[in-house]
Amino acid sequence: MRFHTRKWIKPEDLNPNASLFGGRLLEWIDEECALYAIIQLENQKVVTKYMSEINFISSATQGDIIEIGIDVVKFGSSSLTLKCEVRNKMTRETIISIENIVMVGLDEIGKPKPHGKSKIEFVKDRLKD
Repeated sequence: MRFHTRKWIKPEDLNPNASLFGGRLLEWIDEECALYAIIQLENQKVVTKYMSEINFISSATQGDIIEIGIDVVKFGSSSLTLKCEVRNKMTRETIISIENIVMVGLDEIGKPKPHGKSKIEFVKDRLKD
């Protein structure tokens, strides 16, 4: 799993139990998956179609640093299926895991747009020397 983004848990990220609010974490995951899909599919019109069961394993509290990891599960004709794990950066303890997050690339009128991709590409490999 490649961990792309780190977040520092601040007071505004907490729920009444003084732990990380699940909705905030899901917002960060959704944004991270969208950014990843936009780059992979080379399409800025990407939406979240589906998230499988969300498994909260542990929590985070104020001052913790978490990191969001994403791996590609598969490429569809117009979609990209990802899996995600969020962990505590210092303890490496898993906070949440989501096995399938389907992101779909859209065309100008909001319909699924085939992307022709079948493997992970790195931006550096797209650049010509």
